[in-house]
Order: sequence, then C-alpha cells, then structure tokens
Amino acid sequence: MRNRASLLRLLTIAATLGTLCVSGLPHALGWDLERLQQLITTRFGTSQVPLLLDWQRLLGEGRSTTEADRLRRVNDFFNRRIAFDDDMSVWGLSDYWATPAELIGQGRGDCEDFSIAKYYSLIELGIPVSKLRLVYVKAAQSGPDGVFLQAHMVLAYYATPNADPLVLDNLNPLILPASRRSDLSPIFSFNSAGLWQGTGNQSSKSNLSRWQDLLARARAEGFQ
Repeated sequence: MRNRASLLRLLTIAATLGTLCVSGLPHALGWDLERLQQLITTRFGTSQVPLLLDWQRLLGEGRSTTEADRLRRVNDFFNRRIAFDDDMSVWGLSDYWATPAELIGQGRGDCEDFSIAKYYSLIELGIPVSKLRLVYVKAAQSGPDGVFLQAHMVLAYYATPNADPLVLDNLNPLILPASRRSDLSPIFSFNSAGLWQGTGNQSSKSNLSRWQDLLARARAEGFQ
C-alpha cells in the first residue's frame, strides 16, 4: 500500500499532467430544479421530496458562501442525509454509478454515488471543474482478520493546481488534506475534462466507460 506521500504525489500529478479527454459538463450547469423535482417524483415517488427540497435549499443558499464553506456544506449534507448501501441492494446490479437525481430519489447509494453527487453539487455552486477530481482509491479498512484494502472513491478539491488537495469522503466525515489520509492509496483520478492514470491502473477503460455513461444519463436528466 502506498504511503501518504505517495497519495499526495499522485494527486498533485493529477492536477498538472496532460489528460485523456472525454466529453463532459460545462462549467455552469444551471439546473432546472423544477424539472428535477418532477423527474424524481415521477420515477421514485414522493417519499424523498423533503430530501430533494433540502438539497435545492442547500444549492440556493450556498452560492454566497466561501469555497471552504461550500465544501463543508455539501460534504455534510450527503454524508448525513444519504444512507450508505451497495449497488446490488439499491439497483440489483454489481456496479452502477448513479446520477445525483437517482441518488436523491433512492436516498441511498455507495461511495461512487456520494462522490459524484458532491462533484455535481459543487460545480452547481460555482466551483470550477479544474479544482475537482473524482479519485478511485484503495482504502485501508479494519476487519475481524485485520486490515484489508477496499475499492473506494472520494472527491478531491484543489485550491490551486499544486495544492495539497482536500478529500471529501463518506468513510471519514472530516475534510482533510490528502497528506493526512494515509489510509487511501490512489489508483487514478478524473473529472468531466479528463482522466489521469496512476501506477497499477488495470481498469481505467472500464471505469471511464461507466463515467461516460453516467455523464450521458445526467445530461438526459438536465444536468447541463
């Protein structure tokens, strides 16, 4: 497992190296929130309307705050209001990346869904895509037989391209610099502008395909 210096180094490289370009989101989404409400209630029913309205309120109130406060509000909202569950339980599939609307509609999801919803929400709150990376990692977890590595996804925020990025995570609710997350071993990172490959990445094509599929479904829901 890589140490915390390796995590910081790879995430810093991710902010500065060239990219493999993929189609993605514009920098300002300008969501039609009324359309989202109709979409969610039509597909999932009315049980999550309070969650949806609170999410909309978060997006409306967060625009006038600092970037640090937006990070905290968005991270806390999803960590506190969304129940963690695996894709098989939620979708009947072994691996499914939910759009923010799908996550809100279900009220539960896994680490990819948490990270993706935070990513979209922060972009809607005016944080540039260039400051955000979805990072696929191995997370050290403790179990009955000792420490094991678990596939995981987090969201990284770069105040500047060479900064020690802040990590938004559903496993650890604290927003900490990457240099203090020695439990995370990065594999690769990406956003709607590109994919940054790290050492040992054996599944980038598969995961990039999932990301492109997620972007297409999100666009169909009005996340443009």
